[in-house]
Amino acid sequence: MIRHLIWDWNGTLLDDVEACVGAINRMLERRCLPGIDTRIYRQIFDFPVIGYYAQLGFDLEAEDWNAVAIEFHQHYGALARTAALREGVAEVLAKLDGMVEGMSVLSACEQTILERMLSEHGIRRHFGQVAGLDNLHAASKLANGRKLLAALELPPEEIVLIGDTNHDHEVAAALGIGCLLLAGGHQAESRLLATELVHAVGDLQARLCF
Repeated sequence: MIRHLIWDWNGTLLDDVEACVGAINRMLERRCLPGIDTRIYRQIFDFPVIGYYAQLGFDLEAEDWNAVAIEFHQHYGALARTAALREGVAEVLAKLDGMVEGMSVLSACEQTILERMLSEHGIRRHFGQVAGLDNLHAASKLANGRKLLAALELPPEEIVLIGDTNHDHEVAAALGIGCLLLAGGHQAESRLLATELVHAVGDLQARLCF
């Protein structure tokens, strides 16, 4: 029996891929590096994101990583104002409120930004706990995942993490909980299908109406 759902935010509940591509292209242009499109972005985006920046050609030995992260969020913050929830999210969350005991958010987004965006999109009320990072570096959410599980005090087999990247799969595996991956987010479907959850990509779309 599934009693609790843990949701990822970026790319899973929020359709912000174009905002991320736009933000990174502004940064690449400033550094005279070639831009990317959505297809390339989904093929190379990964966690921790510092490796993704290195793939794009950022000289992270010469640049300050914290300054780079701040620069991205300045561009992202402007572009993400027009980002909407993924189609059907509001309806699915409302339906699930009566089907499971509770839901949470586990994200690599910074905590205050995460709380603000959830409230702005009108879905904060669906989640008992919201676990974001205390920085802008988007390295990993495993540590926060462990804290969240401890706070939930539920058997791992009764919890499912819903995300859109192979990092979500890695976190779920490390926590010993179930996982469903959603295509159309920040990583190409082929990369999601390379995990052990080959069946889950299409299954999630069918069951949750995305």
